[in-house]
Amino acid sequence: MDEKAEYLDIRSDFWSGCWAEAESYGDYLEGSDPKRARKWESLGARIPPLGAEQRARLTGYARTVNVLVVSGVWCGDCVRQGPMIRQIVEACDQEVSLGVIDRDQNPKLRDEVRILGAARVPVVVFLSEDFHEVGRFGDRMLTTYRLKVETEIGDACAVPTAELPPEELSAERDEWVTIFERMLLMVRLAPPLRKRHGD
Repeated sequence: MDEKAEYLDIRSDFWSGCWAEAESYGDYLEGSDPKRARKWESLGARIPPLGAEQRARLTGYARTVNVLVVSGVWCGDCVRQGPMIRQIVEACDQEVSLGVIDRDQNPKLRDEVRILGAARVPVVVFLSEDFHEVGRFGDRMLTTYRLKVETEIGDACAVPTAELPPEELSAERDEWVTIFERMLLMVRLAPPLRKRHGD
């Protein structure tokens, strides 16, 4: 059986087109409202560095992975997670690339990645070298939802201006590390790519 017939993503042209529209992380922030972009930069400076064990989990896969982030520069969840995702991509091998696209730039993409019917951000779509979707993950991390339950359900009350402590930033970032590791392993072990790369 032909490899293309056996391994097929009917949306690969769609994903390839979305990737072509995406910008680098730096260009995305540079083209955004400076006040909002500074929040991303400020948060990025507060994220603790990755440990050696985490870095080891992100390297050695010898596969191309295109990490497409559907974002809104105004979104508080993107302010937190965008810098985390960039930190992780920078720790990966050079075959892992990051592209960022504004949620409202491409209505078809916005509707493709809706969560619970809503156009939420960020949503990260992991794509292979053929622009086959490996997987996607979006909205808030489990760490964040657990905190929201503690502060929004029951007698507790959230303090909207409170800064997240470093351990909470680390916990959220560590969840992203695990997601990246899973996607990298999936691409590394994919039979058509193993056949193509002879490994």
